[in-house]
Amino acid sequence: MSLDTVKHAAETPDTAQPWKELGLKEDEYARIREILGRRPTGAELAMYSVMWSEHCSYKSSKVHLKQFGEKVPANDAMLVGIGENAGVVDVGQGYAVTFKVESHNHPSYIEPYQGAATGVGGIVRDILAMGARPVAVVDPLRFGAADHPDTKRVLPGVVAGIGGYGNCLGLPNIGGEVVFDACYQGNPLVNAGCIGVMKHEDIHLAQASGPGNKVILYGARTGGDGIGGVSVLASETFESTGPAKRPAVQVGDPFQEKLLIECTLEIFKEKLVAGIQDLGGAGLSCATSELASAGSGGMRVELDTVPLRDSSLSPEEILMSESQERMCAIVEPQHVDRFLEICEKWDVIATVIGEVTEGSQLEIFWHGEQIVDVPPRSVAHEGPTYHRPFARPSWQDALQADDAGKLARPANGAELREQVLRLVSSPNQASKSWITDQYDRFVQGNTVLAMPEDAGMVRIDEESNLGVAMATDGNGRYAKLDPYTGAQLALAESYRNVAASGAKPLAISDCLNFGSPEDPDVMWQFAEATRGLADGCLELGTPVTGGNVSLYNQTGDTAIHPTPVVAVLGVIDDVTRRTPVAFKEEGQLLYLLGDTHEEFGGSAWSEVIHNHLGGMPPKVDLGREKLLGEILISASRDGMIDAAHDLSDGGLIQAVTESCLRGGKGARLIVPDGLDAFTFLFSESAGRAIVSIPRSEELRFNDMCGARGLPVTRIGVVDGEEIEIQGEFSIPLSELRTAHEGTIPALLA
Repeated sequence: MSLDTVKHAAETPDTAQPWKELGLKEDEYARIREILGRRPTGAELAMYSVMWSEHCSYKSSKVHLKQFGEKVPANDAMLVGIGENAGVVDVGQGYAVTFKVESHNHPSYIEPYQGAATGVGGIVRDILAMGARPVAVVDPLRFGAADHPDTKRVLPGVVAGIGGYGNCLGLPNIGGEVVFDACYQGNPLVNAGCIGVMKHEDIHLAQASGPGNKVILYGARTGGDGIGGVSVLASETFESTGPAKRPAVQVGDPFQEKLLIECTLEIFKEKLVAGIQDLGGAGLSCATSELASAGSGGMRVELDTVPLRDSSLSPEEILMSESQERMCAIVEPQHVDRFLEICEKWDVIATVIGEVTEGSQLEIFWHGEQIVDVPPRSVAHEGPTYHRPFARPSWQDALQADDAGKLARPANGAELREQVLRLVSSPNQASKSWITDQYDRFVQGNTVLAMPEDAGMVRIDEESNLGVAMATDGNGRYAKLDPYTGAQLALAESYRNVAASGAKPLAISDCLNFGSPEDPDVMWQFAEATRGLADGCLELGTPVTGGNVSLYNQTGDTAIHPTPVVAVLGVIDDVTRRTPVAFKEEGQLLYLLGDTHEEFGGSAWSEVIHNHLGGMPPKVDLGREKLLGEILISASRDGMIDAAHDLSDGGLIQAVTESCLRGGKGARLIVPDGLDAFTFLFSESAGRAIVSIPRSEELRFNDMCGARGLPVTRIGVVDGEEIEIQGEFSIPLSELRTAHEGTIPALLA
């Protein structure tokens, strides 16, 4: 078969092309022809198909995402915002921190180990490309029903992939979540986040400027794995029947990535790079078009110089391949020899594949024949924009009217006790140590908090003890009931978790996981969630630095719950002042911060005891959340509290159970006036936390809260080897531990 060159394409306008098979719509194909003034070559069609996919172009979501930039102003900490590989914030002392969360959902369902492993690898390279040393990873995960047979296939593979890749890189896994729900049965969510640290002057951006500068591809050889992988796979719905389009999932090599990291950091140190981009989704198509689009000129690439693992690959396949552990750098000619020398030192293959030109086009050649001649912005940044129709679902009112308040409640202390044990042993509330013990949480020696703490925290300066904390949260049940409120609850919980650790929240990244954008119900959920998140960030003063949208998480007509996952990054001046969740000192006083109301819509209690989802989620008061955060941070800094734990899924009894088991100390609790024991224990009202206070600090703490107007209630004391609810029941810690820690191993054995 003869090569489909630009000249040949111009001469054969009527040649049939597989645009539909590549995921393009008829009007999109027509638009490509209009841009080029001819039909595209096969290589050009491959590039447009992956870069205009939902995963890469955000064509259904960007009309809603723009409010993150328009509505939420940057704060003083923001150094790099939306549009780069990852956002960057100033954390003081000359340090900058970059962080981001992304999805690898569809590949992880097809091939759990490699899908999850390459998800970690991809997000780590995003952070590396900003000029930072990656220092920690997090992993928010969602799986189908815990007792479903396929969960035993997907979950262990995903966990092994995350642990295997991250552990080999020597990166501590410090946080995340594991949630089970039948709605994720055919569409598990594997979100991965990474934190990186650099000095301000070391920030790098993805752009190709300077005619004559060389384009260097370095890292692993390009293979046939992942051709059209995440870019196409994450841009369509799995069919409930019949064969699905399932491109090869990428294959990762963490040891190659480790070499790539160290090699790149040495290159940065010697200031040899004018621009840099990692190769992730859409591979070379993405790296070349985005670098050229963000630069000041054009680019010429000799595609046949790309090092291959498979010599039979066609030009189209090379451009679409999502082989892992690859980077693309723009290097001034005088630095090329030194760049290649450093790569050789680290045993990293590096090849000059092209150069920046004075023109405006991205030109790609194959053995001297031109196969691509496109305006790079048309590929990378000017893809389709859809204003998808959306409308409030016809079933939403009935769902909200199905109030959880009608559900039967425990009639006495014995029933309360039994329901507490059922709650803390349920898959979502049970200990996840079977999973997290497979991750190295303390490698590098700078981890000061890690799961099951409220937030992960790492020290970034050994002399000053400056540190950063990160938490990820999201509750699909809340968002199903009310997407606007659900997104704000995810933001509020993540913000609260960071503050509870003693760190000051600075900014957010998000991973927005939803069903098919072609469903008006789903698009309404997405529109409401993004609006809620933008409004919430405006009120809290936490700008969005970047993130990820994952759509088509749907099998047939069944979509996942709308699941906006929010990662909040915070800074702490001295990690030795961090606040853990564990109750450790007998005799310390327990205080509940915030107001408790009868709020059970979407609650863990309604799910575990009644298998019910209906009503309205807890109300959000972001002003109160901000005040609560300020109190928790001040109390931590000034040594007033020894432990703090936010109240969220499962309510107060879940938080108390976790803090008691973590510290090996019991608690005696008194139901406050005006509350019944059931509401006290199980309500999921937002804006609350429990703290343990040395008796010597009680007066000072109460004075601070009173002066700031935060409601606080003394509810008990750290004491003994059981949790006692006075006048109702008691449960020995040994019984609680067996219930809490035995569930996940039993399900996955």
